[in-house]
Amino acid sequence: DVVVWKPSEKAPLCSVACQNLFHKVLKDNDVPEGVVSIINGNYRVGEFMTKDKRVPLVSATGSIRMGKIVGQTVAARLGRSLLELGGNNAIIVTPNADMDVVLPATVFGAVGTCGQRCTSTRRLIIHESIYDDVKNKLVNAYKQLRIGDPLDVNNHVGPLIDKDAVNTYLAALEKIREQGGKFAVEGGVLEGPGYESGCYVKPCIAEAKPDMEIVQQETFAPILYLLKYKDLDEAIAIQNGVPQGLSSAIMTLNLRESERFLSAAGSDCGIANVNIGTSGAEIGGAFGGEKETGGGRESGSDSWKAYMRRQTNTINWGDKVPLAQGIKFDLG
Repeated sequence: DVVVWKPSEKAPLCSVACQNLFHKVLKDNDVPEGVVSIINGNYRVGEFMTKDKRVPLVSATGSIRMGKIVGQTVAARLGRSLLELGGNNAIIVTPNADMDVVLPATVFGAVGTCGQRCTSTRRLIIHESIYDDVKNKLVNAYKQLRIGDPLDVNNHVGPLIDKDAVNTYLAALEKIREQGGKFAVEGGVLEGPGYESGCYVKPCIAEAKPDMEIVQQETFAPILYLLKYKDLDEAIAIQNGVPQGLSSAIMTLNLRESERFLSAAGSDCGIANVNIGTSGAEIGGAFGGEKETGGGRESGSDSWKAYMRRQTNTINWGDKVPLAQGIKFDLG
């Protein structure tokens, strides 16, 4: 099949670089370069693609708002869509967790790529008996974060993608305060040498309640919410109690807890991990989520079904036609 792709207008140079790699591979293998084509532009390009009947399948990755528009538009012409949308990913930390696993998984999940992964950790659901201990260890870990040029391998956190993302981050901080949240690690925009772009922000930690409006939404920034629970049933209910359903994890050395989390009575997400964070090397699996995440699978064991056209063939080499349900149809 031929691929026409529209990258984010926020990263046009990266997309052109990728396209050059595609062209080299195609050319080296005597495949026409037009098999993979790129169209850079704003949202109007996406609108044209979703409405064009020559595009039988539209695979879209992005916000829930965008996905709802794409899904409705493509469905109106009876086309097919594959949607991978927002995630509001959580890790449950039980009293049986190994803290040497919890801390690096949580910190990387929350601040890696400056919280700009669809699988970034947004919520940490901690048992009340270990809540203060986990919080204090996280606060200490955040003090050690190095924020700066992402090309410097010694740094942990780079910038947000643009000023719009910074404004969204700042608006979320304000909503956290308005809705009763309390910051264990304060956020803010960094200033000074190396931070002239205005896009470098402080990863922050907020103590919150599961039903707070801001917690129910995904903010594409390094904001981690700490939530407290009493028993595993409550933890799973909190985990599942958001509109999104992409990635999830439980930290425990208790087999019963882990199997409950992985069962039909456990996580309702497309990805459910045990003793590994929400953000990892998941590309080999059937990557995607449920609920408002869209239901699509972009890689792994299920993706090929979406990207191909299904055809059923029945072939008869005999001298008689077998009829359905064994019906006799005598024409004399």
